Amino acid sequence: MSLLEVEQIRGGYGDVDILNGVDLHVDQGEIVVIIGPNGAGKSTVMKAIFGLVKVREGGIRFQNSGIANLRPDQIVRRGLCYVPQEKNVFPTLTVEENLEMGAFIRNDDFSRELERVYELFPAMYEKRRQPAGALSGGQRQMVAMGRALMLDPQLILLDEPTAGLAPQIVELIFENIRKINDIGVSLLMVEQNAKAALRMSHRGYVLTTGRNRHTDTGENLLNNREVAEMFLGG
Repeated sequence: MSLLEVEQIRGGYGDVDILNGVDLHVDQGEIVVIIGPNGAGKSTVMKAIFGLVKVREGGIRFQNSGIANLRPDQIVRRGLCYVPQEKNVFPTLTVEENLEMGAFIRNDDFSRELERVYELFPAMYEKRRQPAGALSGGQRQMVAMGRALMLDPQLILLDEPTAGLAPQIVELIFENIRKINDIGVSLLMVEQNAKAALRMSHRGYVLTTGRNRHTDTGENLLNNREVAEMFLGG
């Protein structure tokens, strides 16, 4: 069942369109990856879905309801969360306070979600009293993903979750993404480590100049000669 449907969206910043008719969808329980060269519009797609970039044409539907150009706070309440690449934690707040901020729109008891985050990320429990700004880049990324989980979302958008991280930390982040998917959360991810991301994805999209270039399973994209030569380093 389609959880998210993006149909022929056009939009961008000011009067300039970065997206020129992008299509994609995410089904329930999937990990879907967007790859492509710099400037292809990958992060812009994520921001458009989350209401941070104006969509001038096309449609975005989440759980069969139109969400194009809604405010981010309206979108979050529908069960869709966004984890940006940078500035994704409150540095002066503790880890636990950051996680609690993720539940800011909830009026019920969210202790179970907090417990689940600590089960998924045991290192966060050990550092729960430390300021998030004192953590390593990989640890901050875990806090950001954990904060998104506090709303018990159906879908999480991850924008370059491994950017700038050491190789061993990259694998840890991918492992955590798989854990999140295993508990039933779908994920749409923009990722620079394209080969590793495609290996773990159900489906992938290759964008160039704000348009779809290739769409296929992660495995088939890895074995596609043109994709390998142009976007995966041969």
